[in-house]
This record gives sequence, structure tokens and C-alpha cells, in this order.
Amino acid sequence: MELRPILSTLLRHKTAAALIVLEVALSCAIICNALFLIGNRVERLNLISGVAENEVVRVQLTGIGTDENAEALTRSDLAMLRGLPGVKAATVTNQVPFVSSSWNTSVSMVKDQKQPTLSSTVYMGEDQFIDTFGLKLVAGRDFTPDEFIERSALDAPDSKVSIPSVIITRSMADKLFPGQDPIGKSFYSWGEDSNRIVGVVEHLVRPSEQGGPTAHEYSMILPIRTAYTVGGNYLLRTEPDRRAEILKSAVAALERNGPNRIIMAANTKSLEDLRQDYYRQDRAMVWMLVAVIVALLVVTALGIVGLASFWVQQRTKQIGVRRALGATRGQILRYFQTENFLLAGIGIVLGMLLAYAINQLLMGKYELPRLPLYYLPIGAVALWVLGQVSVLGPALRAAAVPPAVATRSV
Repeated sequence: MELRPILSTLLRHKTAAALIVLEVALSCAIICNALFLIGNRVERLNLISGVAENEVVRVQLTGIGTDENAEALTRSDLAMLRGLPGVKAATVTNQVPFVSSSWNTSVSMVKDQKQPTLSSTVYMGEDQFIDTFGLKLVAGRDFTPDEFIERSALDAPDSKVSIPSVIITRSMADKLFPGQDPIGKSFYSWGEDSNRIVGVVEHLVRPSEQGGPTAHEYSMILPIRTAYTVGGNYLLRTEPDRRAEILKSAVAALERNGPNRIIMAANTKSLEDLRQDYYRQDRAMVWMLVAVIVALLVVTALGIVGLASFWVQQRTKQIGVRRALGATRGQILRYFQTENFLLAGIGIVLGMLLAYAINQLLMGKYELPRLPLYYLPIGAVALWVLGQVSVLGPALRAAAVPPAVATRSV
């Protein structure tokens, strides 16, 4: 089909054609960036934590005033919790995943290094930490009984106690020792002495978003026995269908064992529920962006249908003359589809440039990553298909105009 008649017609209707081009361009730019943001949010929602989330429950409590007997009470709590029917393992720790704050420390390869190699989050874990969390050791071993130290001894004035060993994540090991076996190697973080790596777990997520996606799994576990007053986190592992039962039993047992403490009910729940709450805004953002995309597609489709219908009405005589001169229905149909394809194509090219400009703005203001190029053809194909589907109805009506219209119009 020759493009000259189509271009000539579009030049005679510059305003209407420009409006469609502008509408397609804006839709393309916004849809490409919205799809990119949705992809980022979905990726966050599906990040692996390394924890047996569907088996672990958390009880958080806090003391009233200063508890001089916190360590002994913590040991008593753990013995009692581990004795509850249905409990596979139980531990106390300074922090848990899917919260807004975390314990962090800088990590250096040599002592007195001016610029640290990375920043890692710190989990303090006692005997059953790895079993309770459900972590998978992929290299090395778990801590031995003689490696555990008391937090009070570590924090004592003029303490000479050092941390004998550390377990880190594979992500952190790859960053510190790329292409090497990290077992037996050391780095500097807590204290004056180096920390020797004895084990590597496959995954263990940071509690918060500090460091961004790259540092998502820069986590270490230290063999430090803490009291319940450090974070107040008791974690219990059980069967998935017994979580509610175990949680209720654990709360009751802790209230009996230490009545002068407050159970923080809002934070006492399963790890699965903690994750749901933590990513609530991300899920809301995904649905909001989906709604924006659908609304834009609907508005764009209505604009194309309206303009095509108007042009068919305005060109009824012209279509009848073409039919009388031998044009087939297929040729009329292709005429309007080609016309729409050209308008959409111009709008998509402008939209791609605008999408890139919007992404640069978002990168500067919100520290978002660069828009991957593959999102541009996705948006382009979506709008081209939408344009062809939208114009199909008016084009079919145009193709149905009989040749006799030309005679009656004379």
C-alpha cells in the first residue's frame, strides 16, 4: 500500500493526528517506567530470606526496668520453650529479618583499613540459632560449644574476650574472597582481633534495606549468647500448621516464667506474617502501578477508537468513491490499520525517548537503577497491538461502506 495518500490525509488533520501521537508517547513513557517499577517491587517481594519462614514464630518482649538476672532468666526461658510440645528448636537473638532496624558493622580485610570493604549486619546466635532459623550450611561447620561466649563478658570493662569464629553468608564470602574458599580465612569487624570464618550459609537476609540490593545478604552470625534484654527476640521452630498453637503456648510460658515483662503483641507473630507486613507497601505499589497501566491503556484505546470513528464518518464519501473505483474491503481495512500504525509508531519513538528522560529523573531523585532497554520494546509492542485492536472496529465499519455511497453523495 502506498503511504502518500495516508500521509497527505494526516497532514490535513494535523491537530487530531498530533493528539494521538502525544497520547501514545505519554502512555509509552509512563508504561515503560511503571513496568520497570513493578519488576523491581516484584523482585523485592520474591527475595530469598534463607529462613524457614513457614515454620518459625517470633515472640518479642521487653523488661520493666533493669533486670540484674537477665542472663539466667534467658537460659531458663530457653529451656522451658524448648520443652514445649511441638517445638523443634528455639533461640534468642538480637534481631530478626523483616524489621525496619538492624545491627550493623563495618568489615575490613586488614586492621586499621581506612575504607571498609563492606558493611554487614550482625546476628548474635547461641546454640540452636542455625537450626531454629532453618539455615543451610554450604561450607564449613556450625559453632562448637566451646566457641560460644556471653555478651556480658564481651561487654565487660577492660574485657580481653575475643570472638573466636564467625559464620557468614555466601554472598558476603563471594564479596570478601571472590573465587576462593573462605573457610579458615579472617577479616576484621568486631573487636581488636580478627574474626575467623568457620562456616558459610547459603542465604540469610539483612533485617532492613541498608546497603541496597547489592548488600541484601551481607550477613554474619557471631557465637554470642545474649540475654532477652538485647532485642527481646525469642524464635521457635515448629510445624507450619502448629504455629498459632505454639505461639500461644510460648507467650503463656514466658508470662509465667517472668511476670515482670511485657509481651509486645504487635510484633509477636510468625516470620511469614512479619514478611507480609514488611512488604505491605511494596504490594500496594504494585497494584497501584497496575491500575495506572490499565487506565492509560483504556484511555489510549478510547482515544484511538474515537479518532478513527470520526475519520471514518468524515471520509464516508471518499471511502465510497474508492470502493466504486475497485478498492476491496481488505484494502480499506489495511488503509486505516496502516494509518494507525504510523501514528502509533511516531508516538512510540517519542515515548521511548521520554521514558528514558523520566528514568533519568527518577534515578536522580529516588536512586532507582537505570531502565533496562528491554522494557522499551515491551511497551512498544503493547501499544502497537493496542492500536491495531482499537482501530479494528472503525476500520471494519469503513470497509463495509458500499460503493453506492459515492453515487448517492453526488
